[in-house]
Amino acid sequence: MAEVSIENVTKVYPGDVVAIKDADLVVEDEEFLVLVGPSGCGKSTTLRMIAGLEEITEGIIRIGDRIVNDVPPKDRDIAMVFQNYALYPHMSVYKNMAFGLKLRGFPKDEIDERVREAARILGIGHLLDRKPKALSGGQRQRVAVGRAIVRKPAAFLFDEPLSNLDAKLRVEMRAELARLHNRLQTTTIYVTHDQTEAMTLGDRIVLLDEGLIQQVGGPLELYDHPVNMFVAGFIGTPPMNFMEGRLESENGALYFTREGVKVKLPQELASRLEGAGAGDVVFGIRPEDIEVRELGTIAEDENVVQSRVNVVEPMGDEMIVYLAAGGVDFIGKLDSHARVEVGDAPEMLFDAARAHIFDRETGANISLARPAQVA
Repeated sequence: MAEVSIENVTKVYPGDVVAIKDADLVVEDEEFLVLVGPSGCGKSTTLRMIAGLEEITEGIIRIGDRIVNDVPPKDRDIAMVFQNYALYPHMSVYKNMAFGLKLRGFPKDEIDERVREAARILGIGHLLDRKPKALSGGQRQRVAVGRAIVRKPAAFLFDEPLSNLDAKLRVEMRAELARLHNRLQTTTIYVTHDQTEAMTLGDRIVLLDEGLIQQVGGPLELYDHPVNMFVAGFIGTPPMNFMEGRLESENGALYFTREGVKVKLPQELASRLEGAGAGDVVFGIRPEDIEVRELGTIAEDENVVQSRVNVVEPMGDEMIVYLAAGGVDFIGKLDSHARVEVGDAPEMLFDAARAHIFDRETGANISLARPAQVA
């Protein structure tokens, strides 16, 4: 087990295509770190550079105390699990899992012990004599993970390992991987485009976009305190609602306003915006922070907006409602038994204490609590 770090790492492909720019990141020993972001953001490139499968253009990569920039993949003491499993079709499960150890000259008895222990941990002991073609997708994934486990590496690298599985099996395998990490406590770097996987698996999340690290933090930190509109819109299902407008002061209070919408900001939020002044901003509110009721049922409140229901999606345990108000489309997340139908014109109440205010030009979250001043 080891700490993994990248320092000022840049990757430029031919044609001056920048995949990663000036990335700095430390993965703590025994940590489960998830790299997440949309397609083309640079997450798999970052993983492949750590593995040694891609050369870096600039910077330093360390695994443990070693700089591994020029170290071949086989000598980096890492084990990688790929999206397509990369199993040898002509070999049995046992031989697939043992192959890497055999190449490294491990004694036969130790190979057998490691393979059978990994198979027991993953619940595939009864599959050791089968060929990959006789396995389900989930079983093949377990074999690929087992092949990594037997190596007992300093770090595991996972490149979208669940993307080929159906939804139910992905949920099951997420739980398997979480249990496995809790048991083995091996440093793990996991790449996915699925923010649900990132939120449920990661001790910390690294969110990338266009080759740049946007934010690093725990799942709830990114959810509750996004540093910009990209993070706020990417993390969370359904995504955060945004609407453009202005900040305006009135009778000692601060309001967000636009045509048909006027939201009084609570004092705590207003104090964090002190110095922002009046001007164009973007108001962000998550679907679960919108209350939707029949007309006249919400007690008189300055933050009530009349809306119209366009789409209703019953989800079993909840209801997703698409609304329009003030020329903007909103998504609300309601109780599954809420009485809302398409064409209704309910009142919408924002929980302004949970709102975020973003700079309209830069997208930065200007409503985040400012760090304490150091004397």
